[in-house]
Amino acid sequence: MAETQTYQPGELEAEARAADNRSRWLLSLPAVVIITCAAAGPLLVMVLYSFLTPGDYGNVKWQFSLDGWTNIFVQRDIFDDTLIWADAHLSIFWRSLSLSLITTILTLLFGVPTAWFIATQPANRRQFWLFLVTVPFWTNLLVRTIAIQELIRSEGVINLALMKVGLIDEPIQMMFTDFAIGFGMTYVYLPLMVLPVYASVDKLDFRLVEAAHDLYAGRWTAFRRVILPLIKPGIIAGSILVFIPSLGAYVTPRVLGGGKNLMFGNLIELQFGAGRNWPLGAALSLMLMLAVMVALIWYVRVTSREQADG
Repeated sequence: MAETQTYQPGELEAEARAADNRSRWLLSLPAVVIITCAAAGPLLVMVLYSFLTPGDYGNVKWQFSLDGWTNIFVQRDIFDDTLIWADAHLSIFWRSLSLSLITTILTLLFGVPTAWFIATQPANRRQFWLFLVTVPFWTNLLVRTIAIQELIRSEGVINLALMKVGLIDEPIQMMFTDFAIGFGMTYVYLPLMVLPVYASVDKLDFRLVEAAHDLYAGRWTAFRRVILPLIKPGIIAGSILVFIPSLGAYVTPRVLGGGKNLMFGNLIELQFGAGRNWPLGAALSLMLMLAVMVALIWYVRVTSREQADG
């Protein structure tokens, strides 16, 4: 007589859940393989290259070396072989960090009022204003950057207008300066600030603002104590979306900086190109990625804390 198999309570449900998990993993396996090869693969190559020796004409020699990482901060003197600070790398990193922060602040100053204006428009007009905000994304980044160049160059629109009204006698040198890079990145990344802030303002319950005014709160007090805490997730998200691409920007600093005001992305390209120091370029790329990871981890921690606090 065949024995009948007995199951403990919940055992069938656990087996069904395990089978379902195996099916999900099998279905997602092609996507996991593609992501691993397309994302993790190049990253692992950069990690490997950063610990190798530079080749004579580019590429790498398969000899272990930490020079790629140490050369980020220090370099050897060509005369007495002593270690000195890599001032050029540190100044470029500081310029990239400061310009990214300035770009984030400027997009915040312009983006929050813009998002507030759009969110407070009648429902049938909001789509039109959002359409105008997203129009620049229809154009290539290089074309937008060249358009900025036409505005701020010596014979550009701004200088000609100022000379026309008599405010200046000769053109102001704006091209190939940090101002040009900051101006260009603010224009390029402004929509990335407007859209997340608009999403937060659109969800705002304006009855809370009215209640604050009923309790004799002024406009600044209502903004600081009611509006700002409620739209802060959108502000943080927009700041991250602006800061991260600004830190690794390449096209805008290249065109508007003219090669004299390098940023971190230009320094990385220089090492893989004319510098022919691939390990240093790989180490700089990983340093940039670590900086981005720190920003993302900070964002996740802030949002997680806010969700925990309700």
